[in-house]
Amino acid sequence: MADKDPLRTYRDKRDFDRTKEPRGRPGAGEEEPRFVVQIHDASTMHFDFRLQVGDVLKSWSVPKGPSTDPGDKRLAVPTEDHPLEYEEFEGVIPEGEYGGGTVIVWDHGTYRPLSHDRRGRPVPFDEALERGHATFWLNGSKLRGEYALTRFRGGQDGGKGEAWLLVKAKDERARTDGRATPDPRRARSVRSGRTLHQVAAESQGAEGR
Repeated sequence: MADKDPLRTYRDKRDFDRTKEPRGRPGAGEEEPRFVVQIHDASTMHFDFRLQVGDVLKSWSVPKGPSTDPGDKRLAVPTEDHPLEYEEFEGVIPEGEYGGGTVIVWDHGTYRPLSHDRRGRPVPFDEALERGHATFWLNGSKLRGEYALTRFRGGQDGGKGEAWLLVKAKDERARTDGRATPDPRRARSVRSGRTLHQVAAESQGAEGR
């Protein structure tokens, strides 16, 4: 029997007495689906790319981060679904906890599904993801324009080994000037204007008081 709680894996991995990450609550979000890109300085530095699908954030780990250059094909590895409230999460996950490290919200906003079938008929976004190819238009503070997620390796044994590519489309928002990808160490949060270093330092200061 299928698990009816899409956040069970998310919750099972976390001790909410230690981490300030949101536990998550049921209920669909706003009419316009949301997206968020977080920079996560954990055991390895990476970007977390999340798209609202229904009442959860479908999530991918993107090691090199999203690019605005259509020539860049970014590896995107699926992770567990996250609660919608995770869009606002910024802070330090304690050492020893799953994903321990510093998180900032690099970009967020809304997106518009663009997937169609061969006859030009719209395909529901969750169905497009199931099929392994979904296109969408991002309306963020930093990322804007058309992108696509394409599965190029199917997962085995419950999804292990599954991999996707995140690619920018050739449109007026594309850029090929060598600044298509942010430097995660220097990047600032769209929520607070802080860098990873500043968030970590402020967290340490708060703990010391």
